[in-house]
Amino acid sequence: MTAEERSARLPVGVVVERRPGVTRWAKWAWKATAVMPGAGPGGWKELSADGDVVAFHAATADLELHRAETEAYLVSLNAPVPTVWVILRPPETTEDRPELITVTASAYEAQDFTDNGEDLVEPVPMPEGLAAWISAFVEKHHVEEEFIKRKRRPHHTDRKEDGIGDARVRQAADVFRAPKSLKGQGS
Repeated sequence: MTAEERSARLPVGVVVERRPGVTRWAKWAWKATAVMPGAGPGGWKELSADGDVVAFHAATADLELHRAETEAYLVSLNAPVPTVWVILRPPETTEDRPELITVTASAYEAQDFTDNGEDLVEPVPMPEGLAAWISAFVEKHHVEEEFIKRKRRPHHTDRKEDGIGDARVRQAADVFRAPKSLKGQGS
């Protein structure tokens, strides 16, 4: 099987909306609102404006699918609203624009990006055409793995415990034995 058969790639444009910030510390609030499968280069082209709210085609990134991650794609496809995830890195200053890190259909990969606590991980509704393309990839490559519960080894109580009553430790200082002076006394 060649590398082309094990993975697929599609350019996806990301629409980012800029709204006025709600605090004096943030001049703008940025949010990914849509994706455009098969889009050309973005370059922060203005798509629409409604007062202070402006939508931009921020950038285009490749959405990559790998056959080993089909379970994660199924999670995104089977959500109440099929979702693709846009990961943005916040701007350094309030005047800058956020940086597009990646676009993924993997809910697990999106969760990994939330670990650093700084990246903006935005769920975006998946267009029908994109959902069909991902579904076709999953149907071709997904292999259901049977869950196998591991078996516990039996617990043996007849074995000698290591370190308890060690002959090299004086009996009065052995932390695993009760002191002689306290034996037989009630509290």
